[in-house]
Amino acid sequence: MKACPERKPAHQWARGSSAVRVFLVLTTVAALAGMFLLARSEAAAQSAGTARQTASAPAGNADRGKTIYRRVGCWECHGFDGQSGGGTGPKLGPPPMPFAAFTNQLRSPRNQMPPYTAKVLSDADVTDVYAFVQSLPQPPKVETIPLLK
Repeated sequence: MKACPERKPAHQWARGSSAVRVFLVLTTVAALAGMFLLARSEAAAQSAGTARQTASAPAGNADRGKTIYRRVGCWECHGFDGQSGGGTGPKLGPPPMPFAAFTNQLRSPRNQMPPYTAKVLSDADVTDVYAFVQSLPQPPKVETIPLLK
């Protein structure tokens, strides 16, 4: 007959698992705090540089940019108005992100967006799409929407 392996008393298991729980909770809190701080710092950096970098953006053709925006499928994730279509892509504007950040996101995207290299979109095409995004009207203020009053 084989001997049963030695079992730990119940109070030792409880003590070990509570330490694991505390570790998991602290790790989760630290990760959430880090994501929150990163999001705030990105938003602050973007809003601080928007006016300065928007002014230095090259002039583009908004009508041509609208055609390119639709042709390459930007509307599928960002909607026809740049406000996000179907919840898959972020709002593009207004106000649009700085031109340098816009170009960087197109060329080397984060997350699930496909890259739009110079083989797909020339620099002139990017400038035109940016001009289109800049031309989009501001959404209505919440106070002006009767249904939300």
